[in-house]
Amino acid sequence: MTIVREVAGHSSVPRLGRDISAPRRLLGLALLLFVLTASVLASLAVGANHVPLSQVWQGFWHPDKSEASVIVWTLRVPRTVVGIAVGAALGVAGASIQALTRNPLADPGILGVNAGAGFAVTLGVGFFGLSGITGYIWFAFAGAAIATVLVYLIGSATRGTASPVTLVLAGVALGAVLNGFSTFLTLINPETFRSIRNWGLGSVARTSLDDTVVVAPLLAVGLLIAVVVSGSLNSIALGDDLAVSLGTKVLRTRILGVIAVTLLAGGATALTGGIAFIGLMVPHIVRWFVGPDQRWIIVYSALAGPVLILASDVLGRVIARPGEIEVGILTAVIGAPALIALVRRRKASGL
Repeated sequence: MTIVREVAGHSSVPRLGRDISAPRRLLGLALLLFVLTASVLASLAVGANHVPLSQVWQGFWHPDKSEASVIVWTLRVPRTVVGIAVGAALGVAGASIQALTRNPLADPGILGVNAGAGFAVTLGVGFFGLSGITGYIWFAFAGAAIATVLVYLIGSATRGTASPVTLVLAGVALGAVLNGFSTFLTLINPETFRSIRNWGLGSVARTSLDDTVVVAPLLAVGLLIAVVVSGSLNSIALGDDLAVSLGTKVLRTRILGVIAVTLLAGGATALTGGIAFIGLMVPHIVRWFVGPDQRWIIVYSALAGPVLILASDVLGRVIARPGEIEVGILTAVIGAPALIALVRRRKASGL
């Protein structure tokens, strides 16, 4: 059960749930930064082709035309940067959308946001001849935004307000429909949609640094908005009526939150084709350590998301040598059992 307490001198700011001391949260933050650093180093050092660590180190600090330097700077550095950006975006998008909908099972993938972005990109490729991630970006953003609004409208059509259950049902249904149309279009003309089939697997290996730089400012804006509204999300998690009584501008917070989720999920989908379950799993794992305070959840999710993406990517390079398994496939294999466990666990990371 969520508990509300008033803080002396700050009566408008709610305190939520169990108390977790600031030193414990700061210690966890330091540990998370350490794990993220280790994940980045592993992503640079480990690949499908074995390169001795001494050569990796030499090639990283002294770029030249050696094989090790080329592998590090053309393959491993770009996918590491993409993994960090996409992991942070999906982790924060998941935490934000769970708080906005007061639904611990919400996720950009489950609510159809990723499917909307993918469907819009499919339309762009089929009718406007888009090619390359630079051309996908704006279609992905538009698709993500329209899908978010549609899910909310469908979920609130009957009772006027959207319950967590109806939002999940609406998102799953809309996602299935959009994925079905996308598959249908790609089967009509396989040659036209050849590039989008690989894009839709959820990979960080095919995205260049130039594409990441194009999307990075939009992801940064999304992260900034999510951090700014995180305090208000604490109030919304208590219910709209109580949030209004605490002085929170609910409508403004929801609009800003939807903009943040659209920028983050749309940008991440444009870069990778969509990686499932990151937005679901990361906030839950984070909540076990920091409690339900959205300010800490947003910060932790921005760091824990890249850890999960990079760890899955490194695992995918190792278990199928000399080939690789896409990170989107691995996160789906891990995430589906995690989702089942969360559904069966009555008190799992309640908001």
